[in-house]
This record gives sequence, C-alpha cells and structure tokens, in this order.
Amino acid sequence: MSPRTKEQNEEIRLRRLAQIRKAAADVFLNKGPLLEIRDVAVQAGLGYGTVYHYYSNKGDLLHDLLWDALERAGGWLEAPSLKIPLEAQLKAPRASASGEASAGGHFGLAAADSQSGSRETAAAAELGPVAAAGIRLLQLWAEDHALYLLHKLAGEGFASLPEARSAPLSAAFRREVLAPLAALLETGRAADGASGGNAAEPPYRLQRAEMLLAALVGCASLSLRRGKLHEEARDIARFLKL
Repeated sequence: MSPRTKEQNEEIRLRRLAQIRKAAADVFLNKGPLLEIRDVAVQAGLGYGTVYHYYSNKGDLLHDLLWDALERAGGWLEAPSLKIPLEAQLKAPRASASGEASAGGHFGLAAADSQSGSRETAAAAELGPVAAAGIRLLQLWAEDHALYLLHKLAGEGFASLPEARSAPLSAAFRREVLAPLAALLETGRAADGASGGNAAEPPYRLQRAEMLLAALVGCASLSLRRGKLHEEARDIARFLKL
C-alpha cells in the first residue's frame, strides 16, 4: 500500500476535527461546562488519545467549535426558504403541519391569520420574513447543535471563555449575526454581515435582536433535548407570535 499524500492527510485531519467538534457540541448540550475530553471521545467513537492529539483541553475545543459555528451562523438569514410560500414549506420533507404563524406578532410580522387553524388558510399565506427566519434557525439548530450552542452562549456573553477569547467572539457575533438580524427586524431584509454599516446599528435595534434570539434559545431547549425541535419549530414560532 502506498503512503498517503499530503492532501489525503489533510482531508483526514479536517474530517477528524469536524467529527470531534460535532461530538463536543452534542456532549455540551447535556453536560455543559462539565464536559471532559474523555466524554467527547466516547461520543465521537474515537480513542481518548486521538481526541487528545487534536485537543488537549476543553477550552481550546470549545473555542474552535464556536468559531467554526460562527462561520455558518449567517446562512439562515439569506436562505432561499425565507421567500418560499407556506404552502411549499408544508409540502417539503420533514416540515411541520402545525399550521400558520400568528398575525400581529411582537416583531411586526406579516403572517397568516391563526384563527382558522386550517391548512388551506395556512397554505394560502406567506410567512413573514422574521417568522420564516426564526423557523429556519430553529430547524438548523436541530441539525447542527454547535450552532445552537453558539447562540446560547452568545446570550451569556461567552462567559465560559476567558475574556481574551470571549471579546473577539462577541464582536464577531454582533457583526455577523446580531446586526443583520436587527436589520431584518427593522426593514424585512437582512443586511450583509460583512458590510461596515452594520457596526453602527442603534443599540435598541441590537437589543431587539438579542431578545428574539434569547426567546428562541429558551423555547428550543426542551424540544432539542427531546429530539423534536425540527418538527416543533413552527409551533415555537407561533407561540412567540412571530
């Protein structure tokens, strides 16, 4: 057997890192800061020495896990599904049939009339942009626990990390997630997270975005632990009057 090439070794390294970070996110959901490298190794189905080779302490692992998740964190705001009529979403695989979002929500959504409760009425209406974004985010959390942890720990100011690590992460989260979400709440369109204008969002707009994410995180927690978040995402959006 010929030795592996440099490219093959790099591919294996990246695959191992992704495997370890995914396992760490799953463990963190249940154990929080009590997470140990040994727990991650068991969850990942790897030897302790293998995981330790990549991460000798859980602080470095959590730090990398969160930065990696942040690179994926803005996609839900630009997702094409935000513009898809509810009828199409009801027909999509794994979609919930729980009905439409309530009209007149706290964040100014244009949504379907929730009084009828009929699928016909729901299918005839389109989701408002924030409701669609909220449902999309909840469903992403169901599939990617690292994304959920990112938003949860962001609401806590990344207090589990040293300040030297939490401050840059908080600033990046504000720029890449909070500012575009604040723009979505204000105008119905998500701003580009890379644009410099987002840095000047008024504090009250950022606070609204923080409050919405905190509400979603809190409501998602129970459904996520029960493995029902994807199916119950629409119910959560309706409960929050999005």
